[in-house]
Amino acid sequence: MKKIPPLNGLRVFEAAARHLSFTKAAEELHVTPGAVSQQIKALEDYLQTPVFRRQKRSLLLTDEAQASLPVLREAFDKLAEAGQILAAKADTGRLTVSVAPSLAAKWLVPRLDRFQDANPDIDVWVSADMDVVDFAVNDVDLAIRYGRGHYPGLIAEHLMAEKIVPVCSPKLMIGDHPVKAPEDLVHHTLLHDISPDKDESCPTWPMWLKASGICHKQGERGLKFNQSSLVIEAAVAGKGVALAKSALALADLEAARLVIPFDMTIPTNFGYYIVHPPSKASSPAVKAFAAWLKEEAATTMDATQSQEAAA
Repeated sequence: MKKIPPLNGLRVFEAAARHLSFTKAAEELHVTPGAVSQQIKALEDYLQTPVFRRQKRSLLLTDEAQASLPVLREAFDKLAEAGQILAAKADTGRLTVSVAPSLAAKWLVPRLDRFQDANPDIDVWVSADMDVVDFAVNDVDLAIRYGRGHYPGLIAEHLMAEKIVPVCSPKLMIGDHPVKAPEDLVHHTLLHDISPDKDESCPTWPMWLKASGICHKQGERGLKFNQSSLVIEAAVAGKGVALAKSALALADLEAARLVIPFDMTIPTNFGYYIVHPPSKASSPAVKAFAAWLKEEAATTMDATQSQEAAA
């Protein structure tokens, strides 16, 4: 086995190099500046070469030390990951899943009983949050993310695509101004989804109306919601017509609480992805849950196509 420099000395060196200050490194590591200086000297004695160029009022790295930093930081990341793998139990029986609130409420939670019936020894903890989970900090095993699928350092598997469809309550299909065609929207309130998922391919009402060739001077007006599930609930309540994510609206479409009044479906560039760190890849619970998610997603895609065909 190759000789490795003292790990404590390397840890102190990395902090001092990042701050270019023994004092700030000492504050971060909760030691004295003298202790930092001693560790650096011991490291230099071991390497038989300096790692810092000491000037009167500044501290500079040698060229060799500067070149070593990216490799050293990657090595510390690998050590941290190895520690997580070593500390992880083979199967704790608990699986923590991070998911956006709307996907949790409208898609995941209504299906969870099927996973629980098939896997009674796994307790699923759902963490519904708008913030993107940091696997290095949060105690999360797996996440379902809506995006393009680019998650550096993580394993990402495509779960299902998404489309945008117009939806409304069946009540709006009757009355003085029934919603039968895009032109009828001028008589109804528009429900806007302004959830912060940064999907530029997801059409707003003004974009959708323009693509449909509809002159609607009030396309920006209406009710606005920062979560997709709230837009769908407002549509179910008959408050107006919404542009909804088809997977999230599926349960209400199947229950006839919503209808697609006319066919104008727009696919998005974003999709749903199963995401987890490499350290979780061998977890039986993660494997079982990911496999179940894919089965549910396949069923959802078939059902959404049937709903769109019936519109």
